Amino acid sequence: MKHMATWSMAVFFVLILLTSTAMAAEVNLSVAASMKEVVNQLTDNFNKKNLNVKFLKNYGASGSLAKQIENGAPADIFISANTEWMDYLKNKKLMDNRSISAFAYNELVFVGKPSLNVKSVRDLVKLEKIAIGSPKSVPAGEYAMTALKKAGVDKELEKKLVMAKDVRACLMYAELGEVDGSFVYKTDALQAAKNVKILFIVPQDLYPRVTYPIGLTATGSKNEEATAFFRFLQSAEAKSVLAQLGFAVR
Repeated sequence: MKHMATWSMAVFFVLILLTSTAMAAEVNLSVAASMKEVVNQLTDNFNKKNLNVKFLKNYGASGSLAKQIENGAPADIFISANTEWMDYLKNKKLMDNRSISAFAYNELVFVGKPSLNVKSVRDLVKLEKIAIGSPKSVPAGEYAMTALKKAGVDKELEKKLVMAKDVRACLMYAELGEVDGSFVYKTDALQAAKNVKILFIVPQDLYPRVTYPIGLTATGSKNEEATAFFRFLQSAEAKSVLAQLGFAVR
């Protein structure tokens, strides 16, 4: 009888586990690669009070994410690293337009080995290889190209640019020494750089302010857990986490 009772209790707890797992609601997030650390922390914070929510995270270049959503990839919340790709999905009627707003802001910087004597955009002509995100899909790369053109050095650097799939790949190339330096966001350098440092901040008058718009997708607006997490992302707690990790919130 004792063994029977023990077996019954074991079955009971397994059933509870299976039931709770089956009941866990899924929230699909499509998020710009430079937001990885902050979104990971925010989902962890949210899960402390909402155990029944499972987050499925897709990090990458904003353009690639937008194309994936257009092609039917599951997404409840989209965070882009520029307004262009948010507008792209909005025009495709794939977003809940009422939910779209500015989530955070960032700065473009140039990173490289501490010994590298580079202090401005003009100094970049002395280098051999420079990594930027592919401007067609990576907002950081688009911001960088805009800055290079406005500074009048884009033609001189044309054959020196190494295109990367996203801003984190740019940082990795610099970390591994595969390029002399890279254009990344300030937060990438603060959060993930180990072997390189910020050599200079790209002057704001050379490119538009880095803005991260956020919004519920058309399907996400019908997901109760997704809308609850979306509201959490507007909270003072979320803004505090953003600020701690180097993002501006206004």
